[in-house]
Amino acid sequence: MAAPRTFFVGGNFKMNGSQESMKKIVGALNENKLNVGQVETVIFPQNLYLIPTREQVRKDIGVGAQNVHDKKNGAYTGENSAESLIDAGINYTLTGHSERRTIFKESDELVADKTQFAIEQGLTVVACIGETLAEREANDTIKVVVRQLNALADKVNNWSKVVVAYEPVWAIGTGKTATPAQAQEVHAEIRKWAAQRLGAQVAEGLRIIYGGSVNGGNCKEFLQFPDVDGFLVGGASLKPEFHNIVNKW
Repeated sequence: MAAPRTFFVGGNFKMNGSQESMKKIVGALNENKLNVGQVETVIFPQNLYLIPTREQVRKDIGVGAQNVHDKKNGAYTGENSAESLIDAGINYTLTGHSERRTIFKESDELVADKTQFAIEQGLTVVACIGETLAEREANDTIKVVVRQLNALADKVNNWSKVVVAYEPVWAIGTGKTATPAQAQEVHAEIRKWAAQRLGAQVAEGLRIIYGGSVNGGNCKEFLQFPDVDGFLVGGASLKPEFHNIVNKW
């Protein structure tokens, strides 16, 4: 029998925070009793706060970058080097968040290149996928998700270092949330895809987390479903309710 998948909760702070607010957030994480023994917990602050956060937050909470480049180093102004992140004790990164795909026009191929290069350098990657409202209304959700996953599979060679975050674009920061049943339906299709493309063993071990207006009030409803392995939390990760999400297990 396969070992149970370790739940994963990530807090994506996006372009939010100040020195004062980060001190409060880190202080609260350090002081509260968190179920981090059963839940892999990682926070993703702005670049400016990565090193002080890693130095100050408790060691059983991971710290990750919100973005990473697909080249080792060089003349790439404004980008994050995976090598530098590792050097600073930052062991995680996001790739492919919808805001990177839509605002900064990152292609499926670029997201895949970033993901594979980050893995090669030793980072664990939370690779984000998801459809827009127009794509959902056109019944193209699975088509879009599979397209994004296939691009990743064309490049990624170590899926043990990948957490897949399904984030319907229409539910990010809007207050709208996919129902638990909707999330499970897509997560089950992702696992089915993984079994067919990557093999049954990889599919069984692959952690698939949900993101999209997750908060302390609605997260528990998702946990009754077998293919929901955690959450990527946005705005709620800046609030005390983040502790409640980590402790729902």
